[in-house]
Amino acid sequence: MTLPTPSAPPPPPVLAGPVPRREYWFGLPALRTSARSARDIVRDRLRAWQVPGDTCCDAVLLVSELTTNAVLHTDSGHFLCGLTLTDDERRLRIELHDDDRTPVNPPEQRAGPGEEGGRGLFLVAQLADGWGSARSTRAEGKVVWAELAAYP
Repeated sequence: MTLPTPSAPPPPPVLAGPVPRREYWFGLPALRTSARSARDIVRDRLRAWQVPGDTCCDAVLLVSELTTNAVLHTDSGHFLCGLTLTDDERRLRIELHDDDRTPVNPPEQRAGPGEEGGRGLFLVAQLADGWGSARSTRAEGKVVWAELAAYP
């Protein structure tokens, strides 16, 4: 007598259409130590999303510069940072929202060789494919954003 062999479960359905957009948000106090925390959080999230190393390194530097700029040049007590990988996973958008309403503009002049600061937004402009600031929809002030090609 032969026993019937159990049939294999059916394969999972194949979903048609684009991959859902990935988004991650975190808040931090506006302290100098928050730049390191922001770098660590962004690095861990982008690795989990398997974003390539070069893009991950650029994003970590961008969030560090944006965070430092917010801590040093605003009166906010906290900020909100967001990472968004677009539906087609080609673009990575970094947003930093704070409660300061002063718009951020490109630097008018480059820092001199003897100056300690003044290079943050210059670095942002050099690394990002695009960046800017606008009125925030998530905080009382503004958002400063930067975008990168996620998979160069």
